[in-house]
Amino acid sequence: MNNIMTPPIDDQFLATAKTAMQQSRGAGVRIAILDSGVDTTHPALAGIQLADDVALVREGDFLTALPGNGDVIGHGTAIAWLIRSLAPEAEIGSFRVLDGDLRSRATVVWEAARLAMQRGYHILNCSFGSPGEPRLVMPYKEWTDEAYLKRVHIVAACNNEDAGFREWPGWFPTVVTVNLANMDPEIWTRRAGSLVEFAAHGHDVLVPWQGGWKKVTGSSFAAPRLTGWLARLLSAHPDLSVEAAREILRRLAHDESSRV
Repeated sequence: MNNIMTPPIDDQFLATAKTAMQQSRGAGVRIAILDSGVDTTHPALAGIQLADDVALVREGDFLTALPGNGDVIGHGTAIAWLIRSLAPEAEIGSFRVLDGDLRSRATVVWEAARLAMQRGYHILNCSFGSPGEPRLVMPYKEWTDEAYLKRVHIVAACNNEDAGFREWPGWFPTVVTVNLANMDPEIWTRRAGSLVEFAAHGHDVLVPWQGGWKKVTGSSFAAPRLTGWLARLLSAHPDLSVEAAREILRRLAHDESSRV
């Protein structure tokens, strides 16, 4: 399907989209979490059944998809819980790309993203950012371009210290990139003219972590909120292009003055 030919979003359609994002529970939408894994035994995720639980592991010159077997640190579990809090009926798959230090390789992320697309996921949640070095442009651009052409939506975090610091995949214009803010958890804001265009609550967020709970701050925990709202939108309007969905997020965003 072609992302370029996007129909105009008139006021009537926007009103329908707004209602969907208020009422939908994400049914029919498949979300791939590219992260540190998901601990399905945590009480906060009771009842969750992962569509996929995969760890991408480098063995010599090859990458192998192995059973994920949980979360190596807790980060991915927190992301899954935040997404489920907004889109509890969405289908979630875990693709482990981060190690216990929350580090990865561009080739590992690339393979995970392509595997998720092959398996039919509609949204890729990337609560991480790779340093924006020129040598890493193509390993990220190849799969973000592929996602765009396949109408697969990417939501990413940004640099926590400075959203103006270039990171991949968040600095590609086809990616919905989210900064953290101290704000109402039920809304998101938009900053026009910035590649890190959106912001959501990501300050002192209480999340499930390694069998207990932990208070965390970061854009990693703001991004899944946009993923959840996007899942609500796509549940009601599954054929939306990447461009159209992003435009709806823009037009329904609150003013930046909503930040605390």
